[in-house]
Amino acid sequence: MGFNCGIVGLPNVGKSTLFNALTATASAQAANYPFCTIEPNVGRVGVPDPRLDMLTRIGKSQKTVPTSLEFVDIAGLVRGASKGEGLGNQFLANIREVDAIVHVLRCFEDSDVTHVEGSVDPVRDAETVETELMLADLDGLEKRQVGLQKRARSGDKEAAQQLVLIDPIVAALQAGKPARTAVPKGEEEAARRLQLLTTKPVLYVCNVEESAAATGNAHSAKVFERAAAEGARAVVVSAAIEAEISQMPDADRPDFLASLGLEDSGLDRVIRAGYALLGLVTYFTVGPKEARAWTITRGTKAPAAAGVIHGDFERGFIAAETIAYDDYVALGGEQGAKEAGRMRVEGKEYVVKDGDILLFRFNV
Repeated sequence: MGFNCGIVGLPNVGKSTLFNALTATASAQAANYPFCTIEPNVGRVGVPDPRLDMLTRIGKSQKTVPTSLEFVDIAGLVRGASKGEGLGNQFLANIREVDAIVHVLRCFEDSDVTHVEGSVDPVRDAETVETELMLADLDGLEKRQVGLQKRARSGDKEAAQQLVLIDPIVAALQAGKPARTAVPKGEEEAARRLQLLTTKPVLYVCNVEESAAATGNAHSAKVFERAAAEGARAVVVSAAIEAEISQMPDADRPDFLASLGLEDSGLDRVIRAGYALLGLVTYFTVGPKEARAWTITRGTKAPAAAGVIHGDFERGFIAAETIAYDDYVALGGEQGAKEAGRMRVEGKEYVVKDGDILLFRFNV
């Protein structure tokens, strides 16, 4: 299970430049005018994880297969999108399909790059986009609410139950608050099925000038304050630097990053923040043919984790031979872990932990 992030923002904030850098492709046209991204561009990238390289060496695996994530570069949104302005309808349809929103905000000054609002103000831009998403959610829910109220008055218990979920969300949206702030406790899954735009977790990406890539700037500081206030996450990235890195040989990247005062790339920071945002963890399978990483949500039990590999593994699940990553490394691999008594056999109720090396027993 990877995860799917829609890259959104106003036109000309660096969305497509960042997308191109992250996916190391030129499939998204980066041009200095609105709506250069007409169709959502999709790119899958491997998730870098140094643990996987270590497991490959210890397990003497012929191949290394990272888990992957998907970025979707979505057309720029403008004020009025909820009413169809710009490419609003298409934008809203595309964003409903993603698991999380990567909201790119322009945090750099450049007179050569036009800003659709006429000035650089990332907090205003974030509010513009979220307002359009809230208006779209409100419009759809109010229409649904009217029908449910009619059915509830006629004694429909299911409709009445749905209103318990919808009514507080509508009230929050009417008050200018995103839907995620009003989902009743225990109703998170039901709320997810509503496909609301403002229940999706948000990661703000502050696109700064190259000189601010390591420390951020005054614009990005305001974004971090907003993110903290609303329980979102934020990272600082220079799309220009990421574009340079994407064209470099792997061996040259560490020195280049160090010269800029950076320990890692923007892609790594986006991935880490995205994992934390969605509550994702990674487990591994290691064998002579390949060492492979698999992504699951935190709290996933062993049978469902097995199902990520193949449905038959989940249906016929018997047990999971389990070694913690630290034990696998310290003891030199599977055999050493077995001899030291550090390999466990876990059953159907076992909750898979980040870094587990698993071998599933199953019978179809």
